[in-house]
Amino acid sequence: MSQLSSLSLGLLLALVTASAAERKFTVAVESGDFDRRDTVVFFALPAKAGGVGALRRDGKVIPLQDGKDGRASFVLDDLKKGARASYELIAAATPAAPRITAAREGTRLKFTTSANARPLLDYQAEPGALPRDNIKPIYTRGGYLHPIHTPSGRIVTDDFATNHIHQHGVWWAWTRTEFQGRQPDFWNMGDGKGRVEFVALDEHWSGAVHGGFRARHRFVDLTGGRPVTALEETWEVKIFAAPSRTSSSWIFELTSEQRCATTAALKLPEYRYGGLGVRGHEAWNGKTIPNWLTSEGETDRLRGQGTRARWCDLWGEIDGAQAGLAILGHPGNFRAPQPMRLHPTEPFFNFAPQAAGDMEIKPDAPHVARYRFVVHDGPPDRAELDRLWNDYAQPPVATVTEAP
Repeated sequence: MSQLSSLSLGLLLALVTASAAERKFTVAVESGDFDRRDTVVFFALPAKAGGVGALRRDGKVIPLQDGKDGRASFVLDDLKKGARASYELIAAATPAAPRITAAREGTRLKFTTSANARPLLDYQAEPGALPRDNIKPIYTRGGYLHPIHTPSGRIVTDDFATNHIHQHGVWWAWTRTEFQGRQPDFWNMGDGKGRVEFVALDEHWSGAVHGGFRARHRFVDLTGGRPVTALEETWEVKIFAAPSRTSSSWIFELTSEQRCATTAALKLPEYRYGGLGVRGHEAWNGKTIPNWLTSEGETDRLRGQGTRARWCDLWGEIDGAQAGLAILGHPGNFRAPQPMRLHPTEPFFNFAPQAAGDMEIKPDAPHVARYRFVVHDGPPDRAELDRLWNDYAQPPVATVTEAP
């Protein structure tokens, strides 16, 4: 190649690079009907905006996380009700350091804060060893979240609870069901009528805005002489940095998608519990503890049993200090706000849509359910939980435009 041709090619490449570099994109965020503070914002990132790694506003650079699903995310600092903020998409010299770190250790996937390696939660993937010698092998299980830690390090969940061995931190199982003319029970594992099995951990990630994972489970009917998979379930869990400036809480989200594994529907007759379950710390056992608070202001578990609410907080004293866990139901969930199961003597909570009447999961219609969890030290803050539910239910709207 001649020297002139080399110069021409070099000039052309330089022009193309410069042209790409000159493309400018802005992200406009509208707060909507609520004041926003430390709110996670998701938006679709155009493919032609590839190479960006941060946002900039008023000279401040804000970490941006680009997900495999084509959606980017960042944390919105402050934006008043009805206000609008614009950000510039920019390239980052180096990727933003992760604030949430995921690490596979044996049968568990562990999430920690990157700053001080403080534990947040574990996902029990494959079944681990049974914790006590008197537990029968039939209770062996994986595919759930435990332990879950508050910012101060207190664990707010229990595993293999002594009075309900089949309850595990945050887990999912259906109780009274009908499948192919049989009645499997995926909840009460000790009866041997059904079980929920871990299948695979498809991916996990660390990030500047969130860490998380995607995993698969299956609901196996054991009542027909040979095991038959009735449902195939996918979990997507995202773990976020603290949403409160006092660092007294942090949040994570769980999305469950359940599909029929055969041409038969899974029928769910009306029943008081079954679905997403939460088992609180063993110190909260008893009629007078734990404490309860629902979005409707109910604090009595007997009056709250069977009622509907946008969220419910389960809390009490652990190692001399108060701590708790709030469960927020998404308004897009089936029969939202869903009926709740508040156990009369134990720290057990359940959102149970079938408590409002018969339902079924059909082969052509997957059951998708979404929940946000707020893990906190101290007693619940009702105004803060309402704020976080509004962020979840009606998030800010973000749009990307390219400058002409």
